[in-house]
Amino acid sequence: MKFTRRNFLRTVSLGFIAGSFTSGMSNGSSSEASQPETDLKLGMASYSFRQFSLDDALKMTNRLGLKHIALKSMHLPYDLDESDLRFAAARVRDAGLNLYGGGVIYMRSEEDVNQAFEYARTAGFQVIIGVPGHELLNLIDQKVKEYDIKLAIHNHGPGDEQYPSPESVYTKVKDLDPRIGLCIDIGHTKRIGLKPAEQALKYADRLHDIHIKDVDAPTAEGTTVEIGRGVIDIPKFLSTLREIKYQGIVSLEYEKDADDPLPGSAESIGYLRGVLSVI
Repeated sequence: MKFTRRNFLRTVSLGFIAGSFTSGMSNGSSSEASQPETDLKLGMASYSFRQFSLDDALKMTNRLGLKHIALKSMHLPYDLDESDLRFAAARVRDAGLNLYGGGVIYMRSEEDVNQAFEYARTAGFQVIIGVPGHELLNLIDQKVKEYDIKLAIHNHGPGDEQYPSPESVYTKVKDLDPRIGLCIDIGHTKRIGLKPAEQALKYADRLHDIHIKDVDAPTAEGTTVEIGRGVIDIPKFLSTLREIKYQGIVSLEYEKDADDPLPGSAESIGYLRGVLSVI
């Protein structure tokens, strides 16, 4: 089926926003806004709510009807002691959310790697979304075996000297433990002139996490916009994820409107749900 972004915004996303903002939020529960889980699991990268507290990030994620979240360090600091880290992670799960991962976590030394894996184990992550130095990959290989926690390396597009593209990750990890793979950020992938659907298909065997977003141009100058308003072929990308039977989380990373991210996040999630309902 072929779609136009404009039609989806009119018939799906805006309708979802209306429903989202008329539903109650008095107790932070997701029960009123929850949506049936599709074969693709939508989630939230908490960097979208970087200007807000953990409690507010959880409330907004619940209001969007999402069930999965990966926390950035402003919401779950690396330097919390073990008891405080366990307590904070329990708050997330008590809010009805699956705290499946954390990141992006930068690892520039052996100490950073050790800390990241201890942090992830204590918090109960299934995956670390990270950016380790190339020279640390052999150590990472040892750690994923020891901890049985996946590492999904995040590409950052133009200007990233280590991992600009999914291919730049894959070539470094293809001979390592299969639990070491990719977090494809489709916005940065598009900004470097690549097609996200083709990249997901090509590197499906190592695809452990996704940051989904849209951008207004397929160039280094492209910036985040509400999903459906930009230049990425979202229906094609989601169809490809179904084709490869992707089992991870598809997490929204909404980088626009840092001080007021909920409307754009709601529009973006509404668009994704609308596409998933018809492809």
